Amino acid sequence: MEAENRKCVMILDEELPAGVLANAAGILGMTLGKQIPEVIGPDVLDKNGREHLGITAYPVPILKADKEKLRQIREQLYQPEFAECVAVDFSDVAQSCRTYDEFISRAAAARGEDITYLGIGIWGTKKQVNRLTGSLPLLR
Repeated sequence: MEAENRKCVMILDEELPAGVLANAAGILGMTLGKQIPEVIGPDVLDKNGREHLGITAYPVPILKADKEKLRQIREQLYQPEFAECVAVDFSDVAQSCRTYDEFISRAAAARGEDITYLGIGIWGTKKQVNRLTGSLPLLR
């Protein structure tokens, strides 16, 4: 798929405190970057010849939603019609763990309906991403 037909967004729980919002966005961004490394542009040099590592070549709007809307979007992303989207979520299960092993264990024991999503990152076609998120406002 052509790069100009792609879109990346993050949707965060509008009720979270600023520190948790920032943490969730950072985690979502790192995971999306791992899954789709081609979105990261080349390193650049400033006028003094100092290197600055490449950042995303795409804008990443940060949208807001309530917990129920986040759950609905996450469920939609499991449907076959959105199989080509890259979706990453950050949940209360992950946020409450001190180690990754604990996260693995607690996630395996959690029923999907018991998970509360703090944020979701999505990469896909503009059409699909807009279909999922087009009515959501920006987080301000």
